[in-house]
Amino acid sequence: MTIDAPVLEQADAAVPPVAVRLSRYVRPALGLLLPVGLAAGWELAVWLGYSNGRLVPPPTKVFATILELAKSGELSRHITTTLSRVAAGFALGVVAGTLLGAVSGYWGLARRLLDPTVQALRAIPSIAWVPLFILWLGIFETSKVALIAVGVFFPVYLGVMGAIHSVDRKIVEVGRIFRLSGPAMIRRILLPAVLPAYVVALRVGLGLGWMFVVAAEFMGASEGLGYLLIDGQQLGKPAQIVAAIVIFAILGKTTDWLIELATAPLLRWQDAFGRERGAA
Repeated sequence: MTIDAPVLEQADAAVPPVAVRLSRYVRPALGLLLPVGLAAGWELAVWLGYSNGRLVPPPTKVFATILELAKSGELSRHITTTLSRVAAGFALGVVAGTLLGAVSGYWGLARRLLDPTVQALRAIPSIAWVPLFILWLGIFETSKVALIAVGVFFPVYLGVMGAIHSVDRKIVEVGRIFRLSGPAMIRRILLPAVLPAYVVALRVGLGLGWMFVVAAEFMGASEGLGYLLIDGQQLGKPAQIVAAIVIFAILGKTTDWLIELATAPLLRWQDAFGRERGAA
């Protein structure tokens, strides 16, 4: 049994535009169900007396701490500092990872020369770089940005190199049949084929950048959300610690969504299973 294309087009056209617009709001709302439900459950448990909420404060106390930090002006200062560090480290890591990943993926000799060293460096724990960067670059911004760039570099490098390796050989052969030059082959065949995996690598690299910024801000920082974590630990303020963690989660999800939104127009050509009509 087969279904004609016109029948499918009529079925899609039969979906009311209002329903499509509503679905754009329903999808993000569904993603909030789990965290909001957990927060409400913990708030209820503390209110009923099942926990005193001292070590794990309830959401109302965390929210009050965030408001207090915002009113004093500390929150905006710490967020701005952390965002600037992540942005600088992310930019450096993306540039280096993209260039070296593209060279290693496209040129076999470069891959044999570079990839073993890069893979060995990738196995080094992030915290092991901290004393070395402090010794080389000091405890100021340069060492912090460098540590974040290291965290971003490896997933971007692997994503670009792996994506180039996974390009279908038949597509490349078609380009050679049409006698495309090297730059034309990259622009018209390799780049579209690599782009979906590259976007995923950027998102993974950004996530690691947010993880590495915490380690970076442990290196003698006096500003930043990582400093709020250390300050809350030393002064015994669990609400401040949880507040910083919540802000990290919100900022991380927001920046990941911005990358997804910015790259969506470049991937509209995909006819993939995961792409739904009316998706944001």
